[in-house]
Amino acid sequence: MSDPASAAREALDARLTASLDATLIEAGRLAGGWLACRPGCAECCIGPFPISRLDAERLRAGLLTIEQADPAGAAAVRRRAEQACRLFAEGFPGDPGTGRFNDDDRAADAFLARHGRMPCPALVPESGHCALYDYRPVSCRTFGPPVRLGEEALPPCRLCFVGAPPAEVERCRVEPDREGLEEALLAAWPDQGKWETLIAFALRGETAASSGTDSPGR
Repeated sequence: MSDPASAAREALDARLTASLDATLIEAGRLAGGWLACRPGCAECCIGPFPISRLDAERLRAGLLTIEQADPAGAAAVRRRAEQACRLFAEGFPGDPGTGRFNDDDRAADAFLARHGRMPCPALVPESGHCALYDYRPVSCRTFGPPVRLGEEALPPCRLCFVGAPPAEVERCRVEPDREGLEEALLAAWPDQGKWETLIAFALRGETAASSGTDSPGR
C-alpha cells in the first residue's frame, strides 16, 4: 500500500484491529473461565467463511511481511491456499478466477457447509497456530466470546460458556467495533465494492485478481 488512499486505509485498519483486540482482551477478562479459547485451539480455523476485501488486503500484506522472515513458512501457506482453491473451484458460487462470491446467499451457505471440515490455509498443522495471526480477518478476531456487531448479537463459540445461564452470557457480551470503523473503511473504497471472498483465494499465488480494485471479493 503506497498511494495516499492506501496509506490512509492502512492507518485506519490498524486502528480498527487495535480496537478489536483491546475489546476482546476485555471480553476475556469478563468471561474468565467460561472462555475456552487458548493458543493451539483451532476450533475457529476449520471451515471456510466469507471475508471482506479489507480482510483480504490485510492478509496479503501480512503474508508478504512474514515472507521476509520465514520464506518457507510463507511458501507453505501459499501451497495450502492453492490446494484449497483447486478444491473450492468446483461448484464455487461465484467466479473462482477472481475468488468473488456472487449474490446467491443460499448457494454460498450450501457451499460453505459442504467444505465445513476444510482447515484454513493459514493454520499451521504441526502447531495449531495461525501463521498470520497479527493479520487475521475481523471474524477471527471476534470469534469466541459473545459479541454484538451492529444490530446482530452473535453467540459464543460452542466450546465457550458451556453450561452458562443466558444472563451470564449477556453479562459478558462485548461490542468490538463501536465506531463502525470496518463499515467506514469498506464504504470509502474507490468503487465502494463490498466484496467477499475466502481466505484461500486471498492467499493463493499472484493472479489477475490479486491487486488493486480487482482484489477478490463478493
